[in-house]
Amino acid sequence: MHEPVTKAIADFQFDLHLARSFFDVETCRELIVELRRSSSRPALIFAKDDLGSVDERVRKLARLRPSPETVEYVRRRLTAYREKIEEYFKVSLTGCEDPQFLCYRVGDFFVAHQDGNTGMLRLDTESRLVSTVIFLSREVDSAPRDDDASNVYCGGSLVFTNPHGAKFSARAEPGTLIAFRAETTHEVTPVTHGERYSIVSWYRR
Repeated sequence: MHEPVTKAIADFQFDLHLARSFFDVETCRELIVELRRSSSRPALIFAKDDLGSVDERVRKLARLRPSPETVEYVRRRLTAYREKIEEYFKVSLTGCEDPQFLCYRVGDFFVAHQDGNTGMLRLDTESRLVSTVIFLSREVDSAPRDDDASNVYCGGSLVFTNPHGAKFSARAEPGTLIAFRAETTHEVTPVTHGERYSIVSWYRR
């Protein structure tokens, strides 16, 4: 079972910022409808250079291509939210990257990793200071049997590990934005049922 977010932050000192209604439920549904019709390609990893590569031993999921208007709409929303991110994390940010629209299907996952600001790599991604994930679909504990099963999934948990080795699994609710420092270790566990739709982006120094 998932612990309440506030308890996890208090007990294990996870530095997470939550916006529970960044998008409303209807907007999430509309985005998922569009994403299901979009073209896709395997998502890349950036381990050695800024060109990226496909390595399904590390990251297995699809990056989707919605309309330019949808990309711009999400980018504007994230840009408008930048001051709150700066205030919470006490950092100065120049802007955010274009959002990435992702779908994890059954068996898809992303191993434990950091997004940037680690000081260990000489890549453009090192300029990322804050990572954001916007959940579009709902995570549930078991496969549903009703008519609302199309926008839910099992598995696919976003799991954080803090510097003390404690873990916290964030429950995905449609429209919730979760932000965290880019050097925070996190992973997505394998999806076991349904499709997990989300949007990710990064605020940069």
